[in-house]
Amino acid sequence: MKRTDFRHLETLRVRWAEIDAQGIVFNGHYLTYLDTAVSGYWRALAIPYFDTMKQLGGDLYVRRSVLDYRGSARYDDRLDIGIRCREFGTSSMKVDGAVFHGDQLLVQAEMVYVFADPVLRSPIPMPEPLRRLMGDFEAGQPVVDVTLGDWASLGAEATAIRREVFVEEQHIPADMEWDSADATCLHALARNRFGLALATGRLLEHVPGVAKIGRMAVLRPMRGTQIGRQVLDALMAKARQQGYREVLLHAQLSAENFYLRAGFQRRGEPFEEAGIAHVEMVRAL
Repeated sequence: MKRTDFRHLETLRVRWAEIDAQGIVFNGHYLTYLDTAVSGYWRALAIPYFDTMKQLGGDLYVRRSVLDYRGSARYDDRLDIGIRCREFGTSSMKVDGAVFHGDQLLVQAEMVYVFADPVLRSPIPMPEPLRRLMGDFEAGQPVVDVTLGDWASLGAEATAIRREVFVEEQHIPADMEWDSADATCLHALARNRFGLALATGRLLEHVPGVAKIGRMAVLRPMRGTQIGRQVLDALMAKARQQGYREVLLHAQLSAENFYLRAGFQRRGEPFEEAGIAHVEMVRAL
């Protein structure tokens, strides 16, 4: 197996508690590494795992795991854990795993997962939409669609995301979250293959020639993926199409690096907005 065999690679670092008396990673921890990477695989598919399995009426259980140890990881090594799904049966699928240190293959794994009734724990047919999603992902197909539209068409789903992220999680007062601009500005909504809304944002005019992006929100299980960037890119592309020369936004300080990676630059000093530290950031279009 090679790194290039895997579309999904999860990066981990070896912790002190994971090495044994020989100074190398204890063999059992590699199963934990693989399980962590499988969780990352579901994020890469843009599916909040528990909600999706509940919607599908089943759950996935490990039936078999076989590991082939070829090398050893040591404390503080940066490891990349590859996961790919293949060979679907009626209710089962084979999952390949690989642990890499750089290009060196340390551990190779073959696992069998079974889709089963969560109460009876008996196998049931794997839903075709889930099977198709994994197949398309492995073939390099996109798993998220970003829609642009007005409040009338996207507002209900955008409201649910913003309420969960801003009001419930960040404790921003509800009367500060919604304003009159929602009714007139352009909104973006990212949905997964099952039609579940995962992220949102909006675009409006700040001053002539300058657009403003705001209300960027991604559901917690999907953070750290590319979904927020896809929403941001869609809004910037629309601003460019509408003839704006620059776009600005008020970024929460915790999200500053996300916008720096997207080409934005900080302008001015941090300030408080809705009780949270922000900074103004700009980017030429």
